[in-house]
Amino acid sequence: MERPHIAVVGDYQPENETHTATDAALGHVGLGFEWLGTDTVDPERAVAEYDGVWVAPASPYRNMDAALEVIRLARERGVPLVGT
Repeated sequence: MERPHIAVVGDYQPENETHTATDAALGHVGLGFEWLGTDTVDPERAVAEYDGVWVAPASPYRNMDAALEVIRLARERGVPLVGT
């Protein structure tokens, strides 16, 4: 069985402890993941091509509308969603 692949929607900052903790947590449980910056994310792709979405902490986001669109699409389509 292929391991789940998670879209982490947020603006990654290596100096942000919550971002490095997110990396560590997802890696610890063996999930594949990819950070998708809010200024470049394609909301349709984020919910269609990943097994779940994690909306990362540390707002304000560079593009709040894109982050909210990912959340809306995930909820409407039944894609697993975690918001922190």
